[in-house]
Amino acid sequence: MPDIFHSLRLGVKYKFVSLLLLILIAPTQAAEFISPGERREDFDAFCRFVSEEYAYFSIKATDWGRTCDHYRVEAQNAADRDAYVGVLEQALGQLYDSHAHLGTNTNKSPRLIPTQADVMAAWKDGKAVVTDIRSGSAAERSGLRVGDEVLAINDTPIAAAVARAEPVFVRKQDGAARDWALRVALAGRHDMTTIRLDLRSAAGQRSVSYAPTFPRPNDLLASSVQDGIGYIRVHNSLGEQELVRAFDTALDRMLDAKALVLDLRDTPSGGVSSVARGIIGRLIDRELPYQRHELVEEFQSTGIRRIWTEYVAPRPVRFQGPVVVLVGPWTGSMGEGLAIGLNATRGAPVLGRPMAHLLGALGESRLPKSQIVVRVPVEKLFHVDGRPREAFMPCPAGDKELEAARELAEKLAQKKTDPSLQPAAGGCG
Repeated sequence: MPDIFHSLRLGVKYKFVSLLLLILIAPTQAAEFISPGERREDFDAFCRFVSEEYAYFSIKATDWGRTCDHYRVEAQNAADRDAYVGVLEQALGQLYDSHAHLGTNTNKSPRLIPTQADVMAAWKDGKAVVTDIRSGSAAERSGLRVGDEVLAINDTPIAAAVARAEPVFVRKQDGAARDWALRVALAGRHDMTTIRLDLRSAAGQRSVSYAPTFPRPNDLLASSVQDGIGYIRVHNSLGEQELVRAFDTALDRMLDAKALVLDLRDTPSGGVSSVARGIIGRLIDRELPYQRHELVEEFQSTGIRRIWTEYVAPRPVRFQGPVVVLVGPWTGSMGEGLAIGLNATRGAPVLGRPMAHLLGALGESRLPKSQIVVRVPVEKLFHVDGRPREAFMPCPAGDKELEAARELAEKLAQKKTDPSLQPAAGGCG
């Protein structure tokens, strides 16, 4: 199980995590369902935790007070544990934050994004348009294409499907909330074994069907050297400490390579910072800052901001050549932190499509009666230059992303300069 950092150094009660799904799948077991009074007490603890600790109310239209007033009654009246979990999920959904989640799920729970999503989409001119499809997924094999307009999901018109997930307790309309609800609708629930999409494109209307599956990778990473350029693709394993050893082994075999391409396009579930720091440590020669943090709860309780910079230390033996990072919509949480960290410390250009934009670092609270774990972003995270992590944008690489990354790595190697001394000003330097 990945290490979870107790925040004793901050004097707060929750644990910090930088993962999305790594300890989530199995439902929490309870001896018996709690009473209505206990559910109310439990739900009030849930509301307080989010109200006091959630770091991103400043960019949300959520009316958390109205949310709690409404769902408190539903929580007290929940017929069983599954129904109670559903109420908590609906309340948490009012944040329209894909990083906020429970440490349990039921068959009716929505799948998590990006870990359990095959498709990304956004509203464009009133149309639900597919923007990204997970490489190698069943959705890709079904014939779904970027640019397709989604008309219906499992025979439910798209507007109705999205309305079921869209936040309602908001102070104003927010397009980000509707885009979030669209992605949730497309990911479906855990009990949806088949997803059928009715589509429209320039070629006309058609339908596709696929069975969402999310198998764990057999290997922690894949590596190779081609034409003197090293390549390491990290699979969804940033929460496994063994990845550091696997990375060391792969890098030791390519220390003479001219440059390195680090592919983070398959890291949707995030991970832990010790793994990210272990990877960065092999690519630097001195202690360097790699990301900034802000604990919002302290400002909310005292009026005094708490901001600090996290450093990473070198580990032997350093890879000398330039580094290029590949990212995409399934680069999430700690994957995003690793990308901005390499950009900050090593000046590594970051190429690809926009990342998952998962907000902040997670804190958690275990509810007193149900023992259900709730996780929400409690720290804001930033590039060392002050940009919010979720605002960091990679350099577009076109349709052939890997080829573009290799070409850039070759060009940087030919410059024969030490890129670690020239931190990039932007995503692609």
